[in-house]
Amino acid sequence: MFAAALISYGHEFWLQPVKYFISAGERMTARFVVGENFQGEPWDLKKHRIEKLEVHEAAGMRSVIDSLNIEAGLFQSSFADAGTKMLVIQSNSAFIELAGDKFNEYLKEDGLDEVYAVREKAKLLQAPARELYSRHSKLFIQVGDKLDDVYQKIAGLPIEIVPTKNPCELKKGDEVHFHVIFKGKPLFGAKVRIWNRFDNRTTIQNIYTEKDGSISMRISNSGAWMVSVVKMVPSQDSKADWQSYWGSLVFGIK
Repeated sequence: MFAAALISYGHEFWLQPVKYFISAGERMTARFVVGENFQGEPWDLKKHRIEKLEVHEAAGMRSVIDSLNIEAGLFQSSFADAGTKMLVIQSNSAFIELAGDKFNEYLKEDGLDEVYAVREKAKLLQAPARELYSRHSKLFIQVGDKLDDVYQKIAGLPIEIVPTKNPCELKKGDEVHFHVIFKGKPLFGAKVRIWNRFDNRTTIQNIYTEKDGSISMRISNSGAWMVSVVKMVPSQDSKADWQSYWGSLVFGIK
């Protein structure tokens, strides 16, 4: 029971498409997933509400939240115009309470050392923790061959990952930088995870952000890629001790 709850609140969240590269007019299907090892389980959209679902493209931004299939946990759409499409997702804040030892394990796993230090100094390591958590994700889809600079756009999420190159034009061997922004400012010292799912295997690399919130990485394989990060701060809501913000960015390499 606890394991199921842990998957539902912790770990990475993303929108997983059937294809990252499609033709103009072709139907795109993607499912909402959460979990470990860049595989995940379906995310219950009845329980965890999606508050924002937008498509950002050269022509501007439009909300597509009405296109959600809540029962199936899917988003389906087609794009008449070629170009790079950036899908932006934000969830509501959900609540969970964890036993002290489980919460401490989670803090260590995700590099949340500042929160652990606060609990340790206050002699609260054995105390349970109440947490509000929300999810914020980007997915890049390339329609046709036309590339554009929509990837540079700041979408205004509480936590956001911004690439310095268009993810849809990256190839094996390319180097790329990402900037992590929290509440409009560069996030320094955050543990960023780089995931690659290729040939039925998942590889992962951990990198900490520089003072300007940046990390650099090299594309080592084809397949699906995800950049993920989490930031936790004291909660402004009296019903929780902490508020965490989970961010991710997903793209594919041919």
